[in-house]
Amino acid sequence: MEQKSYPSDLSNDEWQIIEPLIPPAKPGGRPRKQDMHEIVNATFYLLRAGCAWRMLPHNFPPWQTVYYYFAKWRKEGVFKRMNDTLRAKLRATAGREEQPSAAILDSQSVKTTETKGDRGYDAGKKVKGRKRHILVDTTGLLLTVVVHPASIQDRDGAKEVLQKAKQGFPRLQLVWADGGYAGKLVDWAKESCQWILEIVKRNDEIKGFHVLPRRWVVERTFAWIGRYRRLSKDYESLAQTSETLIYAAMVYIMIRRLARNNQASIP
Repeated sequence: MEQKSYPSDLSNDEWQIIEPLIPPAKPGGRPRKQDMHEIVNATFYLLRAGCAWRMLPHNFPPWQTVYYYFAKWRKEGVFKRMNDTLRAKLRATAGREEQPSAAILDSQSVKTTETKGDRGYDAGKKVKGRKRHILVDTTGLLLTVVVHPASIQDRDGAKEVLQKAKQGFPRLQLVWADGGYAGKLVDWAKESCQWILEIVKRNDEIKGFHVLPRRWVVERTFAWIGRYRRLSKDYESLAQTSETLIYAAMVYIMIRRLARNNQASIP
């Protein structure tokens, strides 16, 4: 009987996009026997379904094998490199420079579970857990992410994000952020990173909900991430694992976009 695919499985066209980015097997020793397509499919299934590693369906490779590769790639920063490569390709297909000159900064507080790990209490959002601090380009694609306890103030968490991004984005000149980042951080960004940190303020005269320029882009990225049930809360012991899963979710989003773009370009 032919095995049915899951909605999260990569098609052949999508697999061809990510396959060159999979680290090759190390030379020497026994040859790699695992189907890397299925290893990647299992990882994306876990992200979309929100299940535990031990609850991966039996038609995937053993969960221990899938987790082995995920943990190995987490330590080696593989998903971050995939994110950087695919983002550059997607920007190029849109007629943009591969490296951005402007970005948007924001954070999101999420609850944690009983799993061990660092956490804190965000008094403003009334959330006990962690903060996801992200920097995105003007199309909403992820540049970098830092996950830290929710008790850390936005201005302090932002410094870690901007320092992390400083080496990787030489064209970056302008960063937009909300009023929570106003104050000394503006001068710090100018002195430490040579970037302009522009605060997008809310107009108090306008009542009710209204879309703020630039800030809606990063909010949309958080909405994209929220579609992945494993990221509905922070279930991870390590903040690094949370960061890796966010990179993986964005990789999945970009693979599907690139595949659609390639198919649309075929006469």
